[in-house]
Amino acid sequence: MSHSLWQTVSGIVQPGHRVASGTTSDSPYPRGTIEMQLPFFQALGLDLSGYFRGTLNLSLSPHTFQLVRPEFTFRAVAWTDLHPPEDFSFSRCRLIFEGTAYDSLIYFPHPETKARHFQNPSVVEVMAPPIANLSYGSQVELDYNPLELVVNPG
Repeated sequence: MSHSLWQTVSGIVQPGHRVASGTTSDSPYPRGTIEMQLPFFQALGLDLSGYFRGTLNLSLSPHTFQLVRPEFTFRAVAWTDLHPPEDFSFSRCRLIFEGTAYDSLIYFPHPETKARHFQNPSVVEVMAPPIANLSYGSQVELDYNPLELVVNPG
């Protein structure tokens, strides 16, 4: 997609549940959910091997978002036997931090099929490559495809 069609919204990196990365002590997924899901997405045609094995939680507050026509949607992905299969969608984006743009993906486990860890509607999860010096509280810009993601004013 031509970068000129992308729109930009500001966000702040905030702590998440730390289940995607497996760094929370009480997670039933010690390797992290992303590490476990990778082979399933790979088999469905989406290679996530270049991304960090976790998600960045970006608060877009006061904005909320809706994923309306994501590039990738995978239904009934049975990646664990701890709960029923889940639906996932992905939309290409760019995360801009300290003047550098990183090709990334919006990661969206569909709430209606997600067993736990519901997100605030102002928080978008992003998969990105490892980014030096990025931490909780970092201010970033998110370039997104407005045909796939709608950002609503708060």
